[in-house]
Amino acid sequence: MSVDFPALAGEIAVALPAVTTKIAFGELTVCAEAADILNVLTVLRDSFAFKTFIDLCGNDYPARPKRFDVVYHLLSITLNARVRVKVQTDEATPVPSAIPVFVGAGWYEREAWDMYGITFAGHPDMRRILTDYGFEGHPLRKDFPVTGFVELRYDDDSKRCVYQPVQLVQEFREFDFLSPWEGAPHILPGDEKAALAPNATSGDPGKK
Repeated sequence: MSVDFPALAGEIAVALPAVTTKIAFGELTVCAEAADILNVLTVLRDSFAFKTFIDLCGNDYPARPKRFDVVYHLLSITLNARVRVKVQTDEATPVPSAIPVFVGAGWYEREAWDMYGITFAGHPDMRRILTDYGFEGHPLRKDFPVTGFVELRYDDDSKRCVYQPVQLVQEFREFDFLSPWEGAPHILPGDEKAALAPNATSGDPGKK
């Protein structure tokens, strides 16, 4: 069964006047305000048969005042279709937890907190899920340094693992993104021998 996404988008817009919808690459996206997310998810679940919560993830756009997208993916087995719901938030404003509508959102919200620092109001257990409890920062933010802020090592004196600040000079944190071969006089080891050899030709190596 093929879903008429333009018709479905129109029906959703009537049921949820505050949202905007768009269709791209054959998929329907519903954009809503973060404060309305529970109502939007409830209507999609109860009125449009999107009863299966697939996942929740984050995206980071540091140049925006609301730098984070929180993206929800829902599945309707009845319609054989998926819908994506997006809301925006900043570092200080929590998004209402989706657990009252989809209990399976709990671990995904913990992951979004761990990786991006996105907080969810009403979540019963907002703590890290992938990184260690002593981890500093949120590693999927675009401004998170590649090296991290601290490193974990075994300290032989204290006979335990300890955290210590990463010691890396600034020049190693900056990259020019050029190919390592760009400007190199030779591409492969040994190429220089061909250029220095007497009677070298660019043709058959067997020719003099």
